[in-house]
Amino acid sequence: MTPCYNEELNVEELYSQVKAQFERLSDRYDYEHIFIDNASTDRTVEVLKGIAAKDRRVKIIMNAMNFGHIRSPFYGLCQATGDAAMLMVADLQDPPELIPQFLELWEKGHRVVIGVKNKSKENPIMYGLRTAFYKMLKRMSETRQVENFTGFGLYDRSFVQLLRSVDDPYPYMRGLVAEYGGDLGEVKFTQPKRLHGKTHNNFYTLYDMAMLGFVNHSKVPLRMASFIGFVSSALSLLVAIVYLIYKLLYWDEFQLGQAPLIIGLFLFASVQLFFLGVVGEYVGSILTQVRRRPLVIEKGRINFDDEKEGDA
Repeated sequence: MTPCYNEELNVEELYSQVKAQFERLSDRYDYEHIFIDNASTDRTVEVLKGIAAKDRRVKIIMNAMNFGHIRSPFYGLCQATGDAAMLMVADLQDPPELIPQFLELWEKGHRVVIGVKNKSKENPIMYGLRTAFYKMLKRMSETRQVENFTGFGLYDRSFVQLLRSVDDPYPYMRGLVAEYGGDLGEVKFTQPKRLHGKTHNNFYTLYDMAMLGFVNHSKVPLRMASFIGFVSSALSLLVAIVYLIYKLLYWDEFQLGQAPLIIGLFLFASVQLFFLGVVGEYVGSILTQVRRRPLVIEKGRINFDDEKEGDA
């Protein structure tokens, strides 16, 4: 299953590479390749329709609008009906040549086999920031987390069925896999550069993913607010006592000055705003849960023989 958005230059190459891998395994496996398009504005759907017209194993789900990088891939994975399903991005940074390794570990009994990028050819600054985030989330999380795992993996039918039962309109896929995947098989790989085009991940999408991970798997930020509030109150009281004693001892010589007042005011205001934002993230997550909106609304399907196809 491949989620895509404006990947007209990559989807055909990905299809060809996946097909080549399964042709080598044709005596043991049959497969289908599901593409879920998140309302692309380029020729992605047109290219996919051309592929699907020639190969019935290629199935297309077209979203009515862009439902984001969280909901659309999760929904697409839940549409898979095989004995196992693989999640693989469209830009070929999840190498199709690793498919046999995933299948080998799955046959050995691992219900979930994940791809872990221990190296990357992407921008070293971005890779460093991502690695730091994974380490921080792992330390602060109340459940197991896997460093440098982005969702690329193979999931047994039983686990896909478990994902379908998750009643969450904005699920954190990586956390669910780490928490409920059991004995995870791991395939380590070096992430290649994006084949064509530019990544659609920007600061907002990366921040959204990071905060989703913290909100879903850690209460540490909320507890930090209480702890830092207690410590800062104690320090403020201590500083006030010191200033009072110093003033009483040197009444005519000691001048308070404006600098400590201004610095203290901005410090405490900044701390309050920061944790107000943290609380806001948790409140926003609760609001998303309460609304119970659907993961995706489909515009149409292609090559799903047992369901109505075409534009809705």
